[in-house]
Amino acid sequence: MCFQLQVKPDRIEEYTRRHASVWPEMLRALHETGWQNYSLFLRPDGILIGYFETDSLAAAQAGMAATEVNVRWQAAMAEFFENLEGSPDEGFVRLAEVFHLEDQLAALDAVDTIHLEFTPTPTEK
Repeated sequence: MCFQLQVKPDRIEEYTRRHASVWPEMLRALHETGWQNYSLFLRPDGILIGYFETDSLAAAQAGMAATEVNVRWQAAMAEFFENLEGSPDEGFVRLAEVFHLEDQLAALDAVDTIHLEFTPTPTEK
């Protein structure tokens, strides 16, 4: 899952500072509700790109929505974003994946395997 949000340019420094030390109970809640390999990337102009892996986005969001710490965290973070509809963890713009190296390498390996299995040897011609 990859998403985009816009941090207010005049709030970037504080936003970055708050994420340098996220509340321990928030970190645990994210982990326990299926948000894995979660990273945030911030451009100098405030474009924020987030990435995480989960078996189910709906289940991960529902799990977090049911936690008290998430309600507090989202309320504290909402003021940092421009053009936000809803809470930050639900109001982001989802980005479509258009390339994944491992998927294409796996497809290439599969084609190479098929080609090797069905290429006649010189004595089979």
